[in-house]
Order: sequence, then C-alpha cells, then structure tokens
Amino acid sequence: MDGDVAGAHLRNRILLGDCIEVMAGLPAASVDLVFADPPYNLQLRGELHRPDNSRVDAVDDAWDRFASFADYDRFTRAWLAQARRVLKPEGAIWVIGSYHNIFRVGVALQDAGFWLLNDVIWRKSNPMPNFRGKRLTNAHETLIWASRAEGARYTFNYEALKALNEGVQMRSDWTLPLCTGAERLKDAEGAKAHPTQKPEALLHRVLVASTNPGDLVLDPFFGTGTTGAVARRLGRDFLGIERDAGYARLAEARLARVRPHDRAALEVTGSKRAEPRVAFGVLVERGLLSPGELLVSPRGTAAKVRADGSLIAAEHRGSIHQVGAALEGAPSCNGWTYWHFRREGRLIPIDLLRQQIRAEMRSVLPG
Repeated sequence: MDGDVAGAHLRNRILLGDCIEVMAGLPAASVDLVFADPPYNLQLRGELHRPDNSRVDAVDDAWDRFASFADYDRFTRAWLAQARRVLKPEGAIWVIGSYHNIFRVGVALQDAGFWLLNDVIWRKSNPMPNFRGKRLTNAHETLIWASRAEGARYTFNYEALKALNEGVQMRSDWTLPLCTGAERLKDAEGAKAHPTQKPEALLHRVLVASTNPGDLVLDPFFGTGTTGAVARRLGRDFLGIERDAGYARLAEARLARVRPHDRAALEVTGSKRAEPRVAFGVLVERGLLSPGELLVSPRGTAAKVRADGSLIAAEHRGSIHQVGAALEGAPSCNGWTYWHFRREGRLIPIDLLRQQIRAEMRSVLPG
C-alpha cells in the first residue's frame, strides 16, 4: 500500500476497534497529523455530587479506568509507538489531557522519540466549578504539540494563526469555552452523549495551525467525531478509530451533516518562512529588471540596479535592504516592500516580481 496517500479507502472513515491494534494495521508514514484525546485516567472514587446532592455527570466510563499507573503507562507507550510509526517524517502530533495524565504522557512522548514543540494551555472560559471546595477550580487542560523527531520539518501556519488572532502573534494560552449548547451531542434521554466532547473551536485552531487542505488527520480516540467534523469542514481528510460502536454511530450521523467550505475559503495565510527563497539578483538574471534601471523609494529617492543585484544610490551601495536602511537612517529595512519599479507610468513593488518567481518555483516542486 502506498504510504504517502494511505489509500482512498483509509480516508474519511471510522475504523471500529482497539486503537493500538487498528494502527498496527495501517501503513507506515501515511498520516500528516495525529490529534489524540486519550483516556485521562481520572481515578475517580465513587460518585461526585453538587451541594444540593444532585449527581455530577463526571467521567466514570469503563474506558477511563486503569488498574494502576503502570497499566496506564504501558497503554500510553503502546499507542504512541504506533502513532509515531504511521506519521510521515514531517508529521506531528497533538495530545490533550488534564493534570491526571498529561505529565505521564509528556514523558512517554519524549521517550518515544517525539520532539516537543509547545505545550498549550486551553483555558476554559466556562469551567465546571469545584463543588467540594477542597481544591482550585480546574479551569484548564493542556495540549502538547510535538514533531516526529528532533530536527524534523513540520507544518506550522504561523501567519494564519496571526490572522486568526487579529494580527497579533498567537500565544500558547488559548481561552475557549467548553462544548455546550447546540454543539453538545445528546443521547435519546437528553444527556451528554460523550462526557469529554471537545469544542470544535479548539480543533479548528489546531488544524489551521498545523495542517493544510488535503492532509490526512488521524484521531485514534475518535469519540463522537469532533476531529472529523472540523477536518471535513476545513477540507482535510480524517481517519478515526473508535472502539465504542455507539460513539461511532453518533460520529457517523454527525459527519453526514457536515459540508466542507469552498476551496478558496479553505486556503490560509501562508508562512513567509515556508516560501522559497528568492535573491534579488535572480530578478536581474531573469531580465525582469535590467542593470541601470531605477528603483524608487516611498520618499521618491532613486537607486540604480547593478548587474550583480546590488543597488547604488548617492554614496550608498549594497543590497536592496542595506541601501533602503541607509537612506532611512534605520537599523534595517525590508527592501522587497520598500523599493518600486516603474512600468507604464505606474509604480509597482519589486515584491510582485519575487512572487512571480515563487509561483514558478512552486509549480515545478514535487507534491
């Protein structure tokens, strides 16, 4: 099986079964991203009640129970080993957890060979109160983002997250509400269908940050399908693994209602760091600008293009950045946006020519 495409029959599907066993049957290096919301091993002892003695709908399902920390650690290391095997070399993983398990998961991630990139604090704007009054209200969960190995390339749409955050660099503390209202899936009796359903806003941010349209996102603890729903809406492919047939049926029904956005709406602001590097001299070599041609600054100052891709303006000589900085008396200058050339009476930024070269480069790059 072609690991790069993972086969059409392994895209946009829910596979029923144990995640470790199912992942063992998947092709190696076939997945772009893993988002995992594993059991938290909450170690609950008995029921939890509110001050009015009403029962709290806490996480007390069988899938969250482990006999000991050692059992939980063995389970964690087993599924992480398979997750790393199916990830592409440039793939990455996100794991979410609470204080009950995330520190153990973090150690297991590092021991497995993953390289930690960030931990993100999801601060819940509407957390469940601490009814007993014996501890702080648990108002956050932690996500760990890791690449497959130290030094590995990975997708990070920095500019897209910045745009999502109104032009400000995205921080590692995210304030988002719990999954409530119409988004919260209910069973036939009107109770929560799944106790740990995550808000779609959280997955939206994760997928915009670390995937591109067409990428394959694996969720080995699929539950009621939040990862799949958001992936489908954003034009990503998903592969869900779920051992509970009831949850899988709810996820299937949920996914059937999701419609992806149009292709143009799925594109996100690209990372400048990810763009192919283009030297100013290439524009001269290609004849897009000619030796002796004049470039104009925002102040109207002219600089002459030289055959080696440098500029000369009065007593200043150097790169497009150095000459721009010298003319402005500034420590630095982005020459690509500073300098303009003249065509048919119009001033056009030289960055337009750089983007033309980049578009040509992208058209011949594999993948």
